[in-house]
Amino acid sequence: MKEIKAFVKPFKVNDIFHHLLEAGFPNLTVSMAEGTGNLENSDPSVSTQFSITNSQVAKIEIVCNKENVDKIVAIISEQGRTGNPGDGLIYVSDVEKAYRVKDGLKNGN
Repeated sequence: MKEIKAFVKPFKVNDIFHHLLEAGFPNLTVSMAEGTGNLENSDPSVSTQFSITNSQVAKIEIVCNKENVDKIVAIISEQGRTGNPGDGLIYVSDVEKAYRVKDGLKNGN
């Protein structure tokens, strides 16, 4: 299994989600985050929460089978792209184990 973690512009989340849903990937987690990056903006929006951050982002997290990674990454990349600097990043990591909270069964089994 793999975990895909994408940091994207918040206003792109709905487009990304609808395309993932249409492609058969309805299970994801979205949270708001703040960070810093290489983007040099003449009008930074300084965080009201943290003194060191200057960029609001949405974090999308999806755990999937490894054969679905390329398709999911393509959807996130295509739908999250604005063509401007600072569109975000996508990370793919290995998931060693997954357990259901409800009953402690490994990998949903």
